[in-house]
Amino acid sequence: MGKIRARADNEKLFFDFTYLDQRCREQTTLPDTPANRKKLQKILERIEAEITLGSFDYATYFPQSSKVLEISRLQAGCASLKTPLFKDFAELWFEEMRVEWRDTHAKTVRLTLDKHLLPEFGKKEVSAITKAELLSFRSALGKVPGQKGQSLTATRINHIMTPLRMILSEAADRFEFTSPYLN
Repeated sequence: MGKIRARADNEKLFFDFTYLDQRCREQTTLPDTPANRKKLQKILERIEAEITLGSFDYATYFPQSSKVLEISRLQAGCASLKTPLFKDFAELWFEEMRVEWRDTHAKTVRLTLDKHLLPEFGKKEVSAITKAELLSFRSALGKVPGQKGQSLTATRINHIMTPLRMILSEAADRFEFTSPYLN
């Protein structure tokens, strides 16, 4: 059950309710008066009715909110927003997989991570990486100059993409989201 509350510092009213197991507090510009409380209470009742019916659209009621992106991802069935950044998960994955590899292969994978994958995806959450971004990255690799001034070969591009696929597949398993590599 949501409430209409007033901020202590400026006496402006705000909505305080729960949606998709997230506490939502949305500020208004209305001062704390009985008429404004009644007006906002009616809106809150409509919001709660739509939540119950499953037709609530957060962006319709609060288009300027910083929570719109977070809520839309939750509505889309994405994994929890608490997935790690790609760089953090890639480092964890590398350390876990390293025991299975020869030293030369570990060095090659480390080089691939440092030179190609971390600069491109390092600051993104693993669950936020899309198939379109993967295809764009693969296309960009085709334009990167290789050792002799020629573009990277298809084999080298595939060797760069393989650790990326493995990292995203492992992250998808652990954090229960759909890997962008599917299909």
